[in-house]
Amino acid sequence: MGNTFGNLFKISTWGESHGGGIGVVIDGCPPRLPLSTDDIQPDLERRRPGQSKITTPRNEADRVEILSGVYDGLTLGTPIAMLVRNKDARPQAYDEMKEKFRPSHADFTYQTKFGHRNHEGGGRSSARETIARVAAGAIAKKILSFDGIVIRAYIERIHDIQSPVLSDIPSLEEVEASPTRCPHPETAQKMEQCILDAKKAGDSVGGSILCRVDGIPVGWGSPVFDRLEADLAKAMLGLPATKGFEIGSGFEGTYLKGSEHNDLFESNKGKIRTTSNRSGGVQGGISNGEEIYFRTAFKPTATVLQKQKTVTDGGEETELMGRGRHDPCVLPRAVPIVEAMTSLVLIDHRMRNAAQCQSFKFS
Repeated sequence: MGNTFGNLFKISTWGESHGGGIGVVIDGCPPRLPLSTDDIQPDLERRRPGQSKITTPRNEADRVEILSGVYDGLTLGTPIAMLVRNKDARPQAYDEMKEKFRPSHADFTYQTKFGHRNHEGGGRSSARETIARVAAGAIAKKILSFDGIVIRAYIERIHDIQSPVLSDIPSLEEVEASPTRCPHPETAQKMEQCILDAKKAGDSVGGSILCRVDGIPVGWGSPVFDRLEADLAKAMLGLPATKGFEIGSGFEGTYLKGSEHNDLFESNKGKIRTTSNRSGGVQGGISNGEEIYFRTAFKPTATVLQKQKTVTDGGEETELMGRGRHDPCVLPRAVPIVEAMTSLVLIDHRMRNAAQCQSFKFS
């Protein structure tokens, strides 16, 4: 349970951090989509470890293999299975964690719920599982690109360093220009130093990622239980280390008066638009044609290279020194993961909207 996401475009992920590999099965991908590993690998390159001095040194190429669902370069409409093999697993680094619970990790809850767990790198609770989401998201993103939809996530804040608001959606090249994936160069340098300082101290830092989506038409999303922003929130809060989600004006908007906060309508060259976008592109759970933007907050990496108090699985008080290879800040590698989950939510709602509202003509 809990390993499947989506309705019409459905993914199921599997695998553990230090097992044989990580995989995903996609059910519902349309047939005749041109697809190869070249469409998927670039996003995995952005997510993989060892890409800079501010990320974990684990050395993984994260090369994707397509096992089924594609023939002669086209999708078949049947389940697509993909696999990324683990090559640089070092499970012995986690021997001490077999009996000791790491603070702020899933060790205690997994052990209590299931009565048995894989302690090597956190097993299934490891962020390495997100390889599968990124691989599936790359396919969803490619389908959405045929509609001219642009999805761009980037780091807006690390610890106490805040990037200025950008009026335009940055290009992929601007985001990738810095290992921090902050498209504001001056701020990016400060963020990088902040992460390096935390790493040197054996500590970690968190922050927030802003995701912006352009090109969404009016009508995606459903009333009540399947609101578009609710599914985006579930997708983001289902990522490891997330602690918060807000769309549009978010929490700050709730402190305004209604007259200050409302997005007024206008007719612009025969098209209905809003003069502002505090709604974040979604009203009543349905996209309104404006830019969708939301923020996801990530906590500091739970594993720090400092001694901390904890207990054993028998309840005995002890200390634990963090070991293994970990990111001093998860946000730089989380950027493509946020984009992937956004793509998966949007492709599912695109297909659901087409099935309900575009399949039948009554007049």
